[in-house]
Amino acid sequence: MIRSFLPFAAVAAALACAATARAEEGMWTFDNFPLETVNSAYGLELDQAWLDRVQAASVRLSSGCSAAVVSPDGLMLTNQHCVIECTQDLSSAGKDYVAEGFLTKGREEEAVCPGMAAAILTEVTDVTSEVAEATRGRTGDAFVQAQNARVTGIEMTACGDDPKRHCQVVTLYQGGQYKLYQYRRYSDVRLVFTPEFSMAFFGGDPDNFNFPRYALDIAFLRLYEDGKSVATPQHLAWTTRAPVDGEPVFAAGSPGKTERLLTVPQLETQRDTYLPLQMAMKAELRGRLLGFSDRSAENKRVATDWLFGVENGFKSVYGQELALRRPELFAAKRAEEKRLRKRVKGDFKREIGDPWAQIATAQEAYRRQFLPWYFLEQAPQHSSLFFYARYMVRAAEEREKPSAERLPEFADSRLPWLRDKILAPYKVEKPLDELLLAFVLSKAREHLGVDAPQTKLLLGKASPEILAHYLIDNTGLDDVAERQRLWDGGLAAVEASDDPMIQYALHLDAEARARRAEWEDTVVAPTRIAHEKIARVRFKVYGDSVAPDATFTPRLSYGRVAGWRYNGAEVKPFTYLSGLYDRATGQAPFQLSSRFTAAQGKLDGGIVYNYTTTNDIAGGSSGSPVLDADGKLIGTVFDSNIHGLGGAYSYDAEVNRTVVVSTAVVSEVLRKVYGMTWLTAELSSEN
Repeated sequence: MIRSFLPFAAVAAALACAATARAEEGMWTFDNFPLETVNSAYGLELDQAWLDRVQAASVRLSSGCSAAVVSPDGLMLTNQHCVIECTQDLSSAGKDYVAEGFLTKGREEEAVCPGMAAAILTEVTDVTSEVAEATRGRTGDAFVQAQNARVTGIEMTACGDDPKRHCQVVTLYQGGQYKLYQYRRYSDVRLVFTPEFSMAFFGGDPDNFNFPRYALDIAFLRLYEDGKSVATPQHLAWTTRAPVDGEPVFAAGSPGKTERLLTVPQLETQRDTYLPLQMAMKAELRGRLLGFSDRSAENKRVATDWLFGVENGFKSVYGQELALRRPELFAAKRAEEKRLRKRVKGDFKREIGDPWAQIATAQEAYRRQFLPWYFLEQAPQHSSLFFYARYMVRAAEEREKPSAERLPEFADSRLPWLRDKILAPYKVEKPLDELLLAFVLSKAREHLGVDAPQTKLLLGKASPEILAHYLIDNTGLDDVAERQRLWDGGLAAVEASDDPMIQYALHLDAEARARRAEWEDTVVAPTRIAHEKIARVRFKVYGDSVAPDATFTPRLSYGRVAGWRYNGAEVKPFTYLSGLYDRATGQAPFQLSSRFTAAQGKLDGGIVYNYTTTNDIAGGSSGSPVLDADGKLIGTVFDSNIHGLGGAYSYDAEVNRTVVVSTAVVSEVLRKVYGMTWLTAELSSEN
């Protein structure tokens, strides 16, 4: 057993210095975790066996979240908001599992989550030299095509068409390294438990990204294969002990995306071009969804998932934009770039030129092309039915080509994932889908202009609302059997289809492809080439002593249980179960479920409910297990504070905090609120 040699109070004191606090920055790959640094800082003796156990129990979910294996029979802990789409798909007008919670009395009641898959990392291989050789001497679109062909070829060679394996070549350090990640894949994931939405998201949008919090944002899933639960001997041990202020903790998950290695011009583009559009669109879409929800109880039910996502996304983008308004962030970035530039001299300078200037030039193309590219190639996919149409049209066209010549998402190594997504029996709510399509079409007209050729292509002479209604009302793509027929029929079936959404996707496709090709030729390719050169400079200076940006691949961060100070006020790291009842008002979003109201007298109010840590995380870390130094599970990540949202671009050890649900409160409420003693028995099993 791994043990701590320093009392937690001593650890907290040792970590008070700024140098050690800064060392907590980083979401580290499992094959380059700084064991010596961590052991020295915290007085631990973690070893490779400890890392291997954590990696084997860390799960990446296809919903864009993380999870942990917590029993020998494939049981997983994640967040309620990570399975809300599944819960929504299992619900109906007569049974709303999102609002009421999903409870089971045993494994026979566990329900398949449509389209959900889970993956556990098994092997990492460095393929940098192979990828670099394929692109040597190439520029523009030829560079992108050669890189995509080599990457997907490596994936196919490693995994073939084995449905139980998934291979992905991951770009690290903005092109400084390429690693082949091999996963064990599970396509039968079943829902075991979720609490009521009012308890999972207690405090609602006002409390979101804030602290104190009292959110029971948890869910349990189970891995199945061939109709049986999967045996998972490498699972995390569950503990109900309280976390201690200052103790070292570890978060293992698949954080989605950070951009800390962007150059100054790229950050300026994010601040001035990308983020303002995202904020404006999310703010207006939130209003439309609220109006839609107010029209009927059924509308409110089907819009819950989207509304939660949009509100969450708006605050996330707001936090990122706020970070990019801080002069000190840009000052630090400029100083670092100056240091790196000084290392480029002589033959090395003649070899790589000025990659920072090359990226600056690419930003001019970014700003010029962004809106046409975004509204033709990205935004229409807000609509699930348009997403199906576009990808069936393109899959039919691309499958006619050799794998190496296709768009990368249609290569043989990636096609099974896309097929599963298109043919999964998701429930499409047409009224909601119509709202989403009308919204993006109206925003395209607003931002591109009425007379822009792209607007005329998107709308013709129709209004966004009339066109969206016609397309959604008359398409048959909400029927999975029709999607199956078109997929199996290939290009002939797609071209012969009279489905209006298929015809609309065909109508847009040539221009959308042209905008994508121009984007890749003038923005993506020169940026990738330049970043690979900057990565060579960074490796000369830092080696791999700095963690790479997050890429929605398995990572491990280290930190400690801690509060923070802001504007002269101290924020304590813990909330307690009794505080939930003190905070309740009887009105949403501070309204208790009937189960919690009835159970108040039975619960131990002194149990830690939520707590904060200094772990470095990003979107996608939701559901990540939080471990103590012995590798035991003491919580699950579900949020960050508002300062942590700027972690997309930088980490501030003074105020960035991760927010966690404690395992102690999970066990308490499973027994005394939900009566799920069969589940707590499985969690406490020593098998």
